[in-house]
Amino acid sequence: MNTSGPGPAPGGATALSSAAPQSIWAPLSVPIFRALWLTALVSNIGTWMQTVGAQWFMVEQHTHPLLIALIQTASAAPVLLLGIPAGVLGEFLNRRSVLIWMQTLQVLLSAALVTLTATGEMTPYLLLVITLLLGAATAVQLPAYQALSAEIVPLRMVPMAASLSAVSVNVARAIGPAIAGVLLSSFGVAFVFGMNLLSFAAFLVVLVAWRTYRPDVHQAERFVDAARAGLRYVAQAAVVRRMYVRLGAFVVPASVLYALLPLLATQRLKLDSAGYGLLLAGLGIGSVAAAFLIPWFHALGANRTVLLSSVLFGFATVGVAASPHITLTLPILAVAGAAWIGVVATLNGAVQSFLPIWVRARGLSVYQMVLYGAMATGGLASGIVAGWIGAIVTSAIAGAVTLLVAASQLLWPLLDTADKRRETFTLPLADAVQEVDGTRPTLVLVRYDVAEEQEAAFVQQMGAVEHSRRRTGARTWALYQDREDGTWVEVFGIGSWSEHLQQHRTRLTRYDQVVIETASALARSVDVNHLIEHDT
Repeated sequence: MNTSGPGPAPGGATALSSAAPQSIWAPLSVPIFRALWLTALVSNIGTWMQTVGAQWFMVEQHTHPLLIALIQTASAAPVLLLGIPAGVLGEFLNRRSVLIWMQTLQVLLSAALVTLTATGEMTPYLLLVITLLLGAATAVQLPAYQALSAEIVPLRMVPMAASLSAVSVNVARAIGPAIAGVLLSSFGVAFVFGMNLLSFAAFLVVLVAWRTYRPDVHQAERFVDAARAGLRYVAQAAVVRRMYVRLGAFVVPASVLYALLPLLATQRLKLDSAGYGLLLAGLGIGSVAAAFLIPWFHALGANRTVLLSSVLFGFATVGVAASPHITLTLPILAVAGAAWIGVVATLNGAVQSFLPIWVRARGLSVYQMVLYGAMATGGLASGIVAGWIGAIVTSAIAGAVTLLVAASQLLWPLLDTADKRRETFTLPLADAVQEVDGTRPTLVLVRYDVAEEQEAAFVQQMGAVEHSRRRTGARTWALYQDREDGTWVEVFGIGSWSEHLQQHRTRLTRYDQVVIETASALARSVDVNHLIEHDT
């Protein structure tokens, strides 16, 4: 299993503000979380060992640089393709069952990978296919796993639990390749693949043995409607959009270092697999050190942490490309490993901390699409460019681009979330109108009687109301003024009556409540009508 992805930052709803963090180790006191976290860490390490083994297999086969870089793309691309369906499945199905089925598939695929490699039947293209299938299983798992921690730890520990998940993911990203590099020189590629198989099996055993899981109850939604609701939320949530753009802009050039490191090891530094393992160990040391600095990152604030880490990673990438000797390259890679943690773990935490419960798995699936899509793009582009101008020059250019991305944050920083209360708010709805066909499209008309002197403030506030309605399910929205009596009429359309009920029961946050009540307070009276589409 590869559980890479977001987790809430320390500090909960005020993820982008600076507050005193609680210990990120507290969730480990919950036995099932501890068991899942430890085996997920082992599984993540195995996944990165498999990735390095696959890259080194390509190097040994003297394949084109594009095929080497495509290993990373094959792992990442399925998340881009399957992210939305996976988010819906992770939102509404039994998450433990989803994990068990996908983990079983990964165990079988890994067993085939070991067998084919050990018997000499593996080819570069077959390896890419199996890597792609493993990536597809991971894509389906990710949203379910990321949303699971909120169900199995106390509410106060949810931010720390997700921070631990971020630590697991990013530490494994460094430790796994480092271990693989050492094992490759002594035991070969098939042995490394075998270690990955055992790590997958360990996580599967814990999932199967966990019999006490009771999933949260969700009101059923149609698959397409649920997928649209998730995308609609992300499109209308400016805070989330800004974080996703920042993540993608960083990861595309930053992933070049990881994709081309095998070629830098062999072409620039003239190293064998053992030397490559040392380079990966350098990344690992930096990542492990940075994992313990996450509370400090939180105190520093998301904007400053992401900016500083992006600058360090850009300079480190250029430094690795220019370094003529491993003794200089190793400390530079340690800085790169720490900087990667600084950006990705911070953004991971901020995203899940901000996402409301009702859309968390779907929102995380979009996050995964951005993360893995950026990794796939960076891997593919670096392979193509390296084939023309070489891995060294390509890496140097990628470092420069990363620095430009960091500079752009001065103009477009992350948005603060300190004033946006994320707890769920239930909006009352008259019982008399609830017993209708839940599948019928619904039109809601809200009539506001606004005094003339309040109209300017009212119209301005309705802009925030529009974003709230669209985030929580409105497909259309418009504001009209009645020419006869001057009243204002808000009109928004929902895909179904059932979805409108979800707006009232689970989708609104306290921030949405404040937005709506502020607009209503500017009116002398407010009347609401619900129109249900009728068959003709």
